[in-house]
Amino acid sequence: HLCRVSTAAGVQLLRQAKAEGLNVTADVSINSLHLTEMDIGYYDTNARLNPPLRQARDRDALAAALADGTVDALVSDHSPVAADAKQLPFAEAEAGATGLELLLPLALKWGQAAGGPGVLRAVQTITSGAARVLGPALGTLQASCGHLAEGAVADVCVVDPAARWQVTPEALRSQGKHTPFAGHEMTGRVRHTLVAGHMAHGA
Repeated sequence: HLCRVSTAAGVQLLRQAKAEGLNVTADVSINSLHLTEMDIGYYDTNARLNPPLRQARDRDALAAALADGTVDALVSDHSPVAADAKQLPFAEAEAGATGLELLLPLALKWGQAAGGPGVLRAVQTITSGAARVLGPALGTLQASCGHLAEGAVADVCVVDPAARWQVTPEALRSQGKHTPFAGHEMTGRVRHTLVAGHMAHGA
């Protein structure tokens, strides 16, 4: 499995590997899917990430590969960083950003964008697509993970797709408050999360 593919060249190699029948999967980060090096601006440490932000052609190649299934899953790349580790010159600041709470709205934004693959494909990349990547690693959960079925494990998110909210430190529950999407308005939010049928999160 290739984590956080971020370049057009990487996508091309992945396509070749799959065309040759190699057993390979890959994911892409929400940061690489939506942003480019231009979003670093005046060396904003919120945009100091690993992998680093690339060019627009790389972002577009990633979006196309995720849409057609060459890239299997979209991930949050949740790597929260303490405030003091970001309050340094760009080259010295710690790479990383909070992303878990942004995965759903950014997946929906990509799916619904002009030329996007639609909501169904967007949701697949963060649910059943991710479960297929894990495959046998899920053990006894493999038969039920990533889809809804009678008798399956009730790992469920209840979503309000119309909820509009702004990314601010106060709006994020993660201990890490730094994200390159700070100040952006999002549409869609998880209201409740059930894990094995038990409420784990309720907004």
